[in-house]
Amino acid sequence: MSLSAQSSSSPASSSPASSSPASSRIDEERPYEGERHSYDGEQADLADRHALRRVAGMSTELTDITEVEYRQLLLERVVLVSVWTTGSQVDADNAMAELKLLAETAGSQVLEGVVQRRTSPDPATYIGSGKVDELREVVIATGADTVICDGELAPAQLRNLEDRIKVKVIDRTALILDIFAQHAKSAEGKAQVEMAQLQYLKQRLRGWGGNLSRQAGGRAAGGAGIGGRGPGETKIETDRRRISSRIAKLRAELRELDGNRELKRAERKRNRIPSVAIVGYTNAGKSSLLNRLTNAGVLVENALFATLDPTTRRTQTSDGRVFTLTDTVGFVRHLPHDLVEAFASTLEESAQADLLVHVVDASDPDPAGQITAVRQVLSDIGAGQLPEQIVFNKADLADEHALTALRSQYPGCLVVSARTGAGVAELRRLVEERLPRPEVELTALIPYERGDLINKIHQLGEFVSTDHVAEGTRVRIRVHPELAAEIEPYAVTS
Repeated sequence: MSLSAQSSSSPASSSPASSSPASSRIDEERPYEGERHSYDGEQADLADRHALRRVAGMSTELTDITEVEYRQLLLERVVLVSVWTTGSQVDADNAMAELKLLAETAGSQVLEGVVQRRTSPDPATYIGSGKVDELREVVIATGADTVICDGELAPAQLRNLEDRIKVKVIDRTALILDIFAQHAKSAEGKAQVEMAQLQYLKQRLRGWGGNLSRQAGGRAAGGAGIGGRGPGETKIETDRRRISSRIAKLRAELRELDGNRELKRAERKRNRIPSVAIVGYTNAGKSSLLNRLTNAGVLVENALFATLDPTTRRTQTSDGRVFTLTDTVGFVRHLPHDLVEAFASTLEESAQADLLVHVVDASDPDPAGQITAVRQVLSDIGAGQLPEQIVFNKADLADEHALTALRSQYPGCLVVSARTGAGVAELRRLVEERLPRPEVELTALIPYERGDLINKIHQLGEFVSTDHVAEGTRVRIRVHPELAAEIEPYAVTS
């Protein structure tokens, strides 16, 4: 087993020849960033998110560093570590490229990426005790201050690595939680992220056992008196109790916040309004597609997990039926379990939809892996059996041969580009066809003064034929049972 270094963006060692194909692909996608379209709206949220970013050419760093201790805002310098247990070399490269994107989204500068081939991660140090020294040399050579491991590390693994490498070590779960914490905007989103972070932290607290035990001491201090002295609650136990109390409080807040969402869902169910959820891998272009279909103006950014809060918009079919489109949080391989649990109420938007529009990045090196990862999460939240329409987005960036292979591998899929608008009209037509149709078909003669019923049929039902006669509007319609009962007094034989 050997520890092989993969050159990323180290200022000392990077060169055009050493950049990986995945890194080149990532750079090629950058034209998406900064572009604005009319259907994307003003993107005020994106402007706020970028408001405090560093401006090139504005440095005021002094030449004599003795005059100032710190003048330059530095990104966290990280080294990426991955254990390659299964799959091919291409799979290992794709996993490292995704970890690099996650690290950069979190606000770090990736200096080096190292991969070790093992049958399974080492239970003590993740990469094996003999390789930790080599990783330490890489950290010293690059000047890194953080090591990010591509996996969920046990508390003992984190402690052992930090003790030997002498820099901060975080795992993939903590990295994703940090990105979510940066992007959370709504009260519900912030509470969900905090609860997931506390659940993760609770099992990874570090303390010194009895050295920090509490004692009553003194003369009946704290009301304990005789029998109350001696080892009491340790510092780490106090921290765990406080974390548990905070988690319980957050759960109560989320139940209250979820009540508002449930009221809206109940209203849509009562009116039999069909719902469509746009799901998919993170950064597949779900928000761009929602903007293209509804002019929702949802934040669009070429970054992982740019969207955390679901956005629901009403729209209409070509024949006037109302349905909803919901933009959901993106998924990723090995999505942390604590995150899925914390975002349960948000993910219910997908589980209760009538149709899932599964958006896939057609330009990604492994679109099949994205589909598998998303379907796994959908199965975990009880949405695995819902009707699904696969849509390959970013067709303008994808190779034509790759698109041909995807069309043959996934019959019935659609290939679109939210950026150029290619295929979007066909997607809308197909979504309208796959929406649930009203069950009851009847013919009615509706008086002209009951225009409200005609409006309800337009919104909640479907017209088969319409004929205006002297007595009113003669219609042949498909509607739901509730609306059919309201129209029944005006029903006529065909």
